Amino acid sequence: MEKELVIRLNSQFDGIVNLWPDSQLEFWYARDLQGVLGYERWENFKKVIDKAVASCETTGVKVSDHFRDVTKMVTIGSGTERPIDDIMLTRYACYLIAQNGDSRKAQIAFAQSYFAIQTRKQEIIEERILLQERLQARQKLRESETELSKNIYERGVDEQGFGRIRSKGDAALFGGNTTNTMKNKLGVPEKRPLADFLPTITITAKNLATEITNYNVKQNDLQGESPITGEHVQNNQSVRNLLVDRGIKPEELPSEEDLKKLERRVASDEKKMIKNVALPKGANDE
Repeated sequence: MEKELVIRLNSQFDGIVNLWPDSQLEFWYARDLQGVLGYERWENFKKVIDKAVASCETTGVKVSDHFRDVTKMVTIGSGTERPIDDIMLTRYACYLIAQNGDSRKAQIAFAQSYFAIQTRKQEIIEERILLQERLQARQKLRESETELSKNIYERGVDEQGFGRIRSKGDAALFGGNTTNTMKNKLGVPEKRPLADFLPTITITAKNLATEITNYNVKQNDLQGESPITGEHVQNNQSVRNLLVDRGIKPEELPSEEDLKKLERRVASDEKKMIKNVALPKGANDE
């Protein structure tokens, strides 16, 4: 995400925060959040809120502590006022809304980081956005590899064969370096996946090659380990050629922090959001 966009979004999100009277408790109005998240119609945004409420219920957190229905008076074109329904939201509620929003929107990606942290310093938000991008890339790779495993199992390849196919794909992507060679080079523990220590661009590259393999295995009805291996190797080599052409050699990129640790950090952030951010009891409609 471009730095200028982060600065602009940071200013917009800072502009809609409210403080509970005589306290430091932050809260947001859903109608205000709707605009900065890029939703034009309340009906569409309300569907996202409903999903967030369902997520809140799933975690066992009391919904009314974080989502509070209120009525606000707004000025309409004639200069008169009329009441509209709104919702008071805690930081945790806003975070859940962002998690359930349209991830293609830059505002949503920003909001996921903005509401996840307890301070709104721009440099911390930028760091968090990069973390979220890496976590999302890793999840996409997990999904595509799971699909590949299913596809090739249906075509006569067992679990050991899947391991060989994936390893040969890695060798093609990393310039002849096998999975184990790369794990040794990057200091990855023996029983941990290499991808958990790769930078986002390499995880994305692995996912692209795997997605192409999945597509062609089904499209061309490839059967058996040998043709599927050839397909996967070719796709990884093609992705590697693209990266090298742009001056990027995957085997030369340094490792990054263990994604398992980062996932625990995200879970810890969520717990901090829930703690001490509940809306006060007896909040009256406005």
